[in-house]
Amino acid sequence: MADECCTQNQNIMLLSCSGGSNVGQLANRAAVELTQEGFGKMFCLAGIGGHISGLVQSAKDVQQIIVIDGCDVGCSKAILKNADVPFKHYVVLTELGIGKNKDFNLKQDEVDRVKAAVKQLANEGPAASSGAGSSCCGCSSS
Repeated sequence: MADECCTQNQNIMLLSCSGGSNVGQLANRAAVELTQEGFGKMFCLAGIGGHISGLVQSAKDVQQIIVIDGCDVGCSKAILKNADVPFKHYVVLTELGIGKNKDFNLKQDEVDRVKAAVKQLANEGPAASSGAGSSCCGCSSS
């Protein structure tokens, strides 16, 4: 697994909402698909919220974090704030014009819109605080 870990775009940690609405599930689905496509790597937001020390440290050490929240309640953002994990890139699905509801029949065009927004944020560059030589899974690029 370590050999697969240190590949291009794997230094982007994706932390997504997985909430009980369509936008929470869209955030999660977009992170899953991006990871499957080799763009970034989805990581365990619940573990960070649970203050699991190794997971929190991995999040602090990664070069770039993109946080994907479903709505303006901002649960993912709050989890990182409470764990003292800095991040620069943040997207909120309702701000992309996707309405929040309880329809779990997710639309692929909305998933694609979220993925495009995440990729656009990634093109802005890494966050100001980066872990030298680290990637999202703790392996070294040296």
